[in-house]
Amino acid sequence: MLSVLIPVYNCSITALIKDLHQQLMSSNIEFEIICLDDASNNTITKKNSTVNNYKNVSYNLSKVNNGRVKTRQLLSEKASYNWLLFLDADVLPKSKNFISNYLKHINDNYDVIYGGFTYHTSKPDKTYMLRWKYGKSKEEIDAVKRNAKPYKVVISGNFLIKKETYQHIVSKINYKGYGYDNYFGALMKENNINVLHINNEVYHLGIEKSSTYLNKVEQSVDNLLNLQNTQKIVVSDNDLLRLFNFTKSLKLNYFLSFLHSTLNSRIKKNLLGNNPLVFLLQLYKLTYFCYKDLKK
Repeated sequence: MLSVLIPVYNCSITALIKDLHQQLMSSNIEFEIICLDDASNNTITKKNSTVNNYKNVSYNLSKVNNGRVKTRQLLSEKASYNWLLFLDADVLPKSKNFISNYLKHINDNYDVIYGGFTYHTSKPDKTYMLRWKYGKSKEEIDAVKRNAKPYKVVISGNFLIKKETYQHIVSKINYKGYGYDNYFGALMKENNINVLHINNEVYHLGIEKSSTYLNKVEQSVDNLLNLQNTQKIVVSDNDLLRLFNFTKSLKLNYFLSFLHSTLNSRIKKNLLGNNPLVFLLQLYKLTYFCYKDLKK
């Protein structure tokens, strides 16, 4: 009935598997948990391999690093059941009813169900502050708001999807890199996929350092720009893409590109500092988008 699929890379999954397994055993459904390790270091794989001791759990090792997108595709091919629950390795369910909360909706005529993300209220070390503040501001969103624009806030770290729907969507995706969720959301909208959002969050525990996250933000903008220029995104609810196209239509992209050239070092100083402003991160994305578009 349910295949829980977890891509793993240099992250301990023992606590996550223990929690999930207890909930799945209590649910009295047919299930499997399949983990695919994307060539982690030996210390991690040795520790994680202990999850093989659980019933219906398999921990598989990849000989090469495929990236998260390809790893999810491989996991879907291994899955035995028609419903796929994708979870990132660095999460933990917020509720002890996490599995049952999803199961309540599998007969509600939806193709995809998103549970949402949440973050602990205690602030992390200052070197991780940017990712935490962005997550609290832009990802920790109630299901009512997410359902108003169901293709906008789609986070691949916690969602349930029909196997045939997933494989149909990912058959159109042939690139690696950060920003996969934006493309997935656009493809779901283009294909009129029936999406439901519920409040069934997981805690996001694996927060990157601010410098690492900012590099990933730039990669996601690069990918988004490439997807638009190659006309792979037909429709989208992505705010950055919408704002970029609006500013470009008004010829403001030249000014914003100039801002990036002159102010990006100052903005970066704030973003990598003790008290980063999410507003400045959004401005950095937009000016970087304009800068890279004109530079191509």
